[in-house]
Amino acid sequence: MRYKVRAAVRAVEERTPPHRDRAVDGLRALALLAVPLGHWMLGGFTRGPQGALHNASPLATLGFFAPLSWMLQLLGIFFLVGGCASVLSLQRATARGQPAGHWLRGRLVRLGRPVLGVTAVWAALLPVLALCGVPETTLRTGAVLVVQPLWFVAVYAGVTALTPYCVRVARRWGAWSAVPLLTVVAVVDLLRYGPFAQQVPSWTGLVNLLPGWLFGYQLGVCWGAGRLRRKAAAVLCAGGGVLFAVLLVVFDYPASMVGVPGQSRTNSHPPSLLVLALASVQCGAAVLLRERIGHALRRPALWAPVVAINLSAMTILCWHQTAMLAAAVPGAALGTVPGLTTAPDSLGWVLARLAWLPVFAVSLVAIGSVTRRFETPWRGAGRGARAVAGALAAAFALYAFAVV
Repeated sequence: MRYKVRAAVRAVEERTPPHRDRAVDGLRALALLAVPLGHWMLGGFTRGPQGALHNASPLATLGFFAPLSWMLQLLGIFFLVGGCASVLSLQRATARGQPAGHWLRGRLVRLGRPVLGVTAVWAALLPVLALCGVPETTLRTGAVLVVQPLWFVAVYAGVTALTPYCVRVARRWGAWSAVPLLTVVAVVDLLRYGPFAQQVPSWTGLVNLLPGWLFGYQLGVCWGAGRLRRKAAAVLCAGGGVLFAVLLVVFDYPASMVGVPGQSRTNSHPPSLLVLALASVQCGAAVLLRERIGHALRRPALWAPVVAINLSAMTILCWHQTAMLAAAVPGAALGTVPGLTTAPDSLGWVLARLAWLPVFAVSLVAIGSVTRRFETPWRGAGRGARAVAGALAAAFALYAFAVV
């Protein structure tokens, strides 16, 4: 067994091109792992009558979890490396004579296939689970959890479509091209939470969706285009840290980076200025640590897991909630299981949930061994099979929209 692992690690190392930017891949892997870890630690369940599962969060009662959300919410880094990788990929496609539209279509298809797969599977799974006696409340809870990470794919697809325009402004203005995005979010926050908030329509916050998530992506495009250097990164890191502290202490922004049940304000949906402040710190630190990270990942034993995680990026994103539900749904049928179906309101729950993390991880690996095929081209599927998958995905989308 040890020989096979060593042989696999050596094979990965030998197949890695010398020009591969290992730091960018390492940062992407880190941001990817933070998604399931964040959802598994910052989300939980309560068990109702007949074993029905309801979503719950330790953030509602355990205040010390808020700083944990700062470390687990790494979307700034995710968008940074996404923008960096996109501009480099677009440059290679352009050098081959490939139109930007063709390049974009390929990127969007790669994002869409796994989403279509997970939603189609869940559309077929829901009636089966209902026939097996799983409560309707649990099915609704499951649908909410499955959809929860998919909003990110839609946002990421939207900012990816803007890559050619991001490249143009990055080449002209460098890191300054991200400042207008920060300004828009600041103005919208002022309207939402300032002295005239009562006169502002409730939908005003939606304006922050595009500039809020495009901010990190634009910085990544600047990085990939060679227009984000260490001096600017240091300013981002220091300035973002100061802004983050001021928003928390002076302007009373919610401390949690994710939504907390019972709180009227949230930082992430849509993104607030606090999210961009944290993204500034993360992006600046990533650029400053690039060489050190790349050097560390020259070790084959560290590099091989990074490659494996990146090759299964969309599988991890789409199926990690299913992995948790694969343990929680049977657990709910058995009764109250510490750390799984008990209320997330004590240190005991935290310790028990930590013990469940390896179980969730093994479940995700098992599910991913089957579902990773959704990330590759569906060459074996005919038009009929694709039409059925599309219809099932649409049915699940309608159900999820009704219950979310």
